[in-house]
Amino acid sequence: MSNISKEILRDYINEQKFTSPDEVLIAMKNMFRDVLQETLEAEMDSELGYDKYDISEKQTSNSRNGYSKKTVKSELGAIDLNIPRDRKGEFEPKILPKYQRNINGIEDKITALYATGMTTRDISEQIKNLYDVDISAEMVSNITNRILPLVTEWQNRPLEKTYSFVFMDAIHFKVRDDKHIAIKAAYVVLGVNMDGEKEVLGIWIGANESSKFWLSVLNDLKNRGLQNVLVFCVDGLNGFKEAISAVYPFAKIQRCIIHQLRSSMKYIPFKDRKSFAKDLKTVYGAINEDDAYKNLISAKEKWSDKYPNAIKSWEDNWDNLITFFEFPDYIRRIIYTTNAIESLNSQFRKVTKTKLIFPNNESLMKMLYLATEKVSKKWNRVYANWDLVISQLNILFSEVLNGGA
Repeated sequence: MSNISKEILRDYINEQKFTSPDEVLIAMKNMFRDVLQETLEAEMDSELGYDKYDISEKQTSNSRNGYSKKTVKSELGAIDLNIPRDRKGEFEPKILPKYQRNINGIEDKITALYATGMTTRDISEQIKNLYDVDISAEMVSNITNRILPLVTEWQNRPLEKTYSFVFMDAIHFKVRDDKHIAIKAAYVVLGVNMDGEKEVLGIWIGANESSKFWLSVLNDLKNRGLQNVLVFCVDGLNGFKEAISAVYPFAKIQRCIIHQLRSSMKYIPFKDRKSFAKDLKTVYGAINEDDAYKNLISAKEKWSDKYPNAIKSWEDNWDNLITFFEFPDYIRRIIYTTNAIESLNSQFRKVTKTKLIFPNNESLMKMLYLATEKVSKKWNRVYANWDLVISQLNILFSEVLNGGA
């Protein structure tokens, strides 16, 4: 429309005498159909080499052979077209390929709506309201299934050789499995490359969270080219350390302080939680490991008689809780908690909240993949002070980075 002069447009408007937006929309639909029809006719003229009503320039034995009816879906609704045919059956329109019945990007819109967490039934109703096109909930599901090859390609793509930090966590969903409803874990791995850029390395759907499955995830990462991880940041799953050490023996492991704190709080009644949390903050908020350990002993003397299990878990996991003390403050802030991946998981929860039960693993994977794609587009900033971070890492992990480990 931008190339139509204002005079022609105004003459058309005066001729139509529009009285409502709906009439404008109908006129646009008719105009769109007419332009599309004329484009098809022009393509046939070009194919045969002569105009429909002028055979004087005809130089081919082929000729027109009537029309076939075709209804296509557009943003302006369903449009009926007459597709020109030739006797030899050689004509294939370029503007509207033979088997295409959707010319408006509705499929992209359906996928985008699915990525927001809308149900297939709701999407079907939305498309009907917006475009007056009937698409069943089953068709919506079939359309979104077309991204599954993309999901497989993404999940198997090669990875960079070295990542500075890798965060691992699992989020749980209800999935129908062989006529039963099972709790499935989506194993999520988020990496930070050596340029300070975040990247979801993969998502795996498996049985409820276990160190055995995490081991298979780590092996998959290794097979895809990830040879070195400098620091893993993980929650408190039993066996995590052993699984990591089996695949990446030179990596350091930081157990999430926030997860550890929450775990301890389970043993503390409400009346003592504020005071207990304050004492623990002196541990993970200490200047260095020595001060942290002194403060842990003080907390133990104060609380162990009343709540022995709360302090014992800090002692049992001390080696993996204190890794971040080896680094300066700007690296500590990155690795002492798995907040980076929990923020991603919160987006997953947001888009899946309407899905009480997923019909299968593929349905869950589709939604998590689309959510990942959407979130990743917003990751256009590297971590603060990254030049300082990478300088420290190059020194501290020189052997690994130079191939000596």
